[in-house]
Amino acid sequence: MGLSRKAPALGQKRAPISGNRPQQPLVSRQPRIWRAALGDTFHGATTRDGIRLHTQRDFAGMHKAGALAATILDEIAAHVFPGQSTGTLDRLITERVEAAGATSATIGYRGYRHASCISVNHVVCHGIPGAGIPMGKDETISRDLDKRRTDDVLRDGDILNIDVTVVVDGWFGDTSRMYVAGKPKPRAEKLIQITYDALMLGIDAVRPGNTFGDIGHAIQSYVESQRMSVVRDFCGHGLGQVFHAPPNVLHYGRAGRGAVLEPGMFFTIEPMVNLGKPDTRVLSDDWTAVTRDKSLSAQFEHSVGVTDTGVEIFTQSPAGRFHPTWTAS
Repeated sequence: MGLSRKAPALGQKRAPISGNRPQQPLVSRQPRIWRAALGDTFHGATTRDGIRLHTQRDFAGMHKAGALAATILDEIAAHVFPGQSTGTLDRLITERVEAAGATSATIGYRGYRHASCISVNHVVCHGIPGAGIPMGKDETISRDLDKRRTDDVLRDGDILNIDVTVVVDGWFGDTSRMYVAGKPKPRAEKLIQITYDALMLGIDAVRPGNTFGDIGHAIQSYVESQRMSVVRDFCGHGLGQVFHAPPNVLHYGRAGRGAVLEPGMFFTIEPMVNLGKPDTRVLSDDWTAVTRDKSLSAQFEHSVGVTDTGVEIFTQSPAGRFHPTWTAS
């Protein structure tokens, strides 16, 4: 679950994007962390930027939490089909978390009442399960972004991101991936593939001595070369024995800028990519974020840790199902 740059405590303007040329961000535009999420006592080392440096023993805890989160997303795939409801998907996820003896990090978080966020079509992130699905531009001529379907039932061709965060033995496993109800349209299939590739390019940039700007630049330059756009209003975040912690992980940026990566850093990379412009808006429920132009949006997320030589992915799919079934794993 990513950090919002739209929440009242995080107010943040956006920089527009132009064509397929990488747009260099203004360095003064840095989203602020949800500091209220930091409630633990951390006794380890931190960088001068306040980023926690975990020990090798901590990696095991993250792998355990990440494996459960990934397994739940593996298992939910069989339940995504036309006619299924997002409320039912969330109920199944809740039951699986409880059966594993784990805790959902999102239930009760800032008043949120669900074990997942389910974001359909042009919903960028933080879609609420069980709520009416916001209508896309091919469903209504209304410009009202709050106009919704009368139900939460998936239709053939709908694409959706399911985002799950579990707590296992005090460690947070946070991951999301894309699914398709039925057969995807070619433009949706391409969007999903580009978004997945962008995530993996960002992860490839994770190694000691590189910077967080290198991660953002790798994602941004690739996405814009494909004539799509990277959302600016939400970002990845540090995690470990807390849900959200420094740093903010931007999915755009300048190579060589930002904090230097060091072994023991844990964080998420979770790019949100739009077919249209990057601009978003949070709806009246104060959670659901949609594209302003109602263009399709996709997202993939992994939790990762910096090692002495590179990176470990904590949320790898045990079944190799991180992609939707119509793509190569």
